[in-house]
Amino acid sequence: MERTLSIIKPDAVAKGVIGKILDRFESNGLKIAASKKLQLSRMDAEAFYAVHSERPFFNDLVDFMISGPVVVSVLEGEDAMSKNRKLMGATNPKEAEAGTIRADFAENIDANAVHGSDSVENAAVEIAFFFSGREIS
Repeated sequence: MERTLSIIKPDAVAKGVIGKILDRFESNGLKIAASKKLQLSRMDAEAFYAVHSERPFFNDLVDFMISGPVVVSVLEGEDAMSKNRKLMGATNPKEAEAGTIRADFAENIDANAVHGSDSVENAAVEIAFFFSGREIS
């Protein structure tokens, strides 16, 4: 079984669509192995998105991610990472396929409802950032 990380971002949390998004995962064969709602600190967001620190959008991304609570989840299942990325849809919701999470719930390319790991290797790092082994079942 493969694992991946999902973050329901502040815009989707504020819209009250946490349950609808989590249902998409479960309805498509992904088990929620761990989940929690939290408020990221600036230090947390900067560390998590450090790979983007030299990019022009970094500060705006950090500001957005600390603007409200998020829900972080470990999703588990066969091909979990690629399945989650397909469910999320394109980063820009205007380009996202109909019926994807971003097409249905995202406002724009910046407030795009969800984050998902982009590789199995990054998923392991991202999961460890938010969860200890005993929190995942």
